[in-house]
Amino acid sequence: MKTLPRYLKLIQNETEHFSREYNLDFFPTRFIVLDYKTMNEVAAFGGFPSRYPHWRFGMEYDRLSKSYSYGLSKIYELVINNDPCYAYLLEGNSLVDQKLVMGHVLAHNDFFKNNFAFAHTNRQMIDEMANHATRIKRLMDNHGVEAIESFIDVCLSLENLIDPYSVYIQRPSMDPEPDLGSTRIDSSRIHKFKTKSYLESFINPPEYIEKQKSALRDRIDSSHQLPPAPVKDVLAFLIKYAPLNSWERAVLEIIREEAYYFAPQKMTKIMNEGWATYWHSKFMTEKLLEPSEVINYADVFSGITYQAPGQLNPYKMGLELFRHIEERWDKGRFGFDYQNCKDLVTKKQWNKKVGLGREKIFEVRKHFSDVTFLDEFFTQEFVEEKLFYTYDYNKRSSSYVITSKEFKEIKQRLLTQLTNQGQPVIEVLDANYHNRRELYLIHRHYGVDLEIPYAKATLENLQRVWKRPVNLRTIIKGEHQILTWDGSEHTREKISIDAGI
Repeated sequence: MKTLPRYLKLIQNETEHFSREYNLDFFPTRFIVLDYKTMNEVAAFGGFPSRYPHWRFGMEYDRLSKSYSYGLSKIYELVINNDPCYAYLLEGNSLVDQKLVMGHVLAHNDFFKNNFAFAHTNRQMIDEMANHATRIKRLMDNHGVEAIESFIDVCLSLENLIDPYSVYIQRPSMDPEPDLGSTRIDSSRIHKFKTKSYLESFINPPEYIEKQKSALRDRIDSSHQLPPAPVKDVLAFLIKYAPLNSWERAVLEIIREEAYYFAPQKMTKIMNEGWATYWHSKFMTEKLLEPSEVINYADVFSGITYQAPGQLNPYKMGLELFRHIEERWDKGRFGFDYQNCKDLVTKKQWNKKVGLGREKIFEVRKHFSDVTFLDEFFTQEFVEEKLFYTYDYNKRSSSYVITSKEFKEIKQRLLTQLTNQGQPVIEVLDANYHNRRELYLIHRHYGVDLEIPYAKATLENLQRVWKRPVNLRTIIKGEHQILTWDGSEHTREKISIDAGI
């Protein structure tokens, strides 16, 4: 790692000055210059200089190195949500690239500091990641590399089974209600037939009394079900109730903590990249570019915002939406009068010159995530202006074909892809399913079936943690089913709609 050369330090000071003129509010920023090899190493670690040892980081480094060597990709910037904020510049980049990256990073920094999704993240995560690395290395020394790495593999396959919104709202406790003596068998609650005392053993024999006690125990047990309400944070439930030894619990806690750190970045990918692209574009075109650098900048910028076939470019989508919002609020295209205007010509030419666009995008930057961002501002006018459509693969023609240009269908598909970061919603329903200490989970089906091979692999890893059979209720091709892995065999059982709930 190299200290920032004087000419880059001057550019940083200049860019920070312009950023503050535009009212961006960011943590102190530390830029570090790296050669391409070290940049790939840091990128493989997710932007952090130190992570726990695991083969997937080496695999990612190999992929990045080959991609760079073959000219297929190039890392322009890496930035870490931390206070101070750390960012990396690639040694050998042109001056235009370095200016663009600095503007982009400062906007990311502003977003990290001010967006609600990042309010509860650890702002000293560089230190925490180093602590995690030290703990894992110590566990490997004590229990062996293979055992620890194998269990990390298991945990990483489950890292999406968290509840990202639990840090913003109060969820019901996963602990059962306190006993307070309610689980004791009260003899007065046991059904007996009335009889004379000398006939008691004949009319109410011991086996009948025991059967009544058993039924009463079942009713009491069901009223103290664990968990008392569905739990979306599956990892937290496993940490608390799974029969793990101390090192297994420590590893799972580390994976869960890091998953929660990265969750806000997944929740705001479109907004965050769009915000950074919006501001680096403004800095470059209005403040930083020299006339001789315009063509070079245009070439780089077109690559950043290029929309590849079949892919959603978060830089492009976020940038266009922020510009669309700014234009709408500058021209007053909001509110009751605009929404209820029936004259299309008048609506298209609407311009009240209220100039609220800049204020509005700062408000949006603070209070929205990707799902609410698109739900609120991905309008029919925006879809028609940008020519959006949905497409699917046609097996008969062996090609992709346009299936719809309907606004509601386009928006619904986008929101479905973004809800829960595109991951299935899984909840724990019962930790004592069928009274056999089996784990019973439910997949909240929102129109998309599970990929069965992935579901089976996940059940296997859940069973590795729970150490008892694991059951998952889901819907497959319209049929309610329970997928089970008992440690040796996968089974599928069709059930009725109201069974097991």
